[in-house]
Amino acid sequence: MRLRSLLLTGLLALAFAAPRAEAITYGTSDGNAHPYVGALVAEDWLRAGQKDVLCSGTLISPTVYVTAAHCTTYLESLGITQVWVTFDAAFSSKAKLYSGRMYSHPGYPGNEHDSLDIAVVVLDQPVRGITPARLPSAGLFDAMKAAGTLASQLFTNVGYGGQERVIDAGGPVIGYLDTREVSVSSFSALNDTYLRLSQNQATGNSGTCYGDSGGPQFLGAGAGETNIIVSTTITGDSQCVSTNVDYRLDTPSARAFLAQFVALP
Repeated sequence: MRLRSLLLTGLLALAFAAPRAEAITYGTSDGNAHPYVGALVAEDWLRAGQKDVLCSGTLISPTVYVTAAHCTTYLESLGITQVWVTFDAAFSSKAKLYSGRMYSHPGYPGNEHDSLDIAVVVLDQPVRGITPARLPSAGLFDAMKAAGTLASQLFTNVGYGGQERVIDAGGPVIGYLDTREVSVSSFSALNDTYLRLSQNQATGNSGTCYGDSGGPQFLGAGAGETNIIVSTTITGDSQCVSTNVDYRLDTPSARAFLAQFVALP
């Protein structure tokens, strides 16, 4: 977990200037319910030979995994170019790893209107035995808003990040199990590039926290859940108790980037 803790430290220091990596809070173990959601793994630059989970992401074709650019550019800033993805439900030294090459959006960190916080890992070999998740159609959220169905929509979050905070004598502590977990959030707000979800436990929601960055939001929840990945986790409040902010994948900028790597719906 060293790489993830270093990312967390750096991003908290830039809390108002850059996105934060996030994790599943008040969720449950996913098991094999979302086999196409995987962990982004890299070698710890301070501990040679030690591989760690940094972020989360989703398989969108047999060879393409979508995640967040603030994860991949962080690794690039450390001189790390070799990464792996695992789709095991729990990361360990025995996890099955798929090597790949990172491609961050060249415009990241973008601007206040569009951070362009999106990246992919192109895997060296296709993943077999896992059906990829589906991307959304262009302007899906705008169509839902116009139809009046967005406000009541639920979303399913999946990722390998930390769990909800525990308050001890030293202050709040977030634990990490490096396991794939799932949670459900309700709609809060929408703008041109971001989806905002509630993860307030008091209102029956759960959400994301540090380590889930790049992980998906699937349209629907429970019996109504689909395998359509509509956004990826980018940031939220520092204690992971209020808001989950996600990068939309149905926008022209996200689609233009993804179109270089996969066929779009």
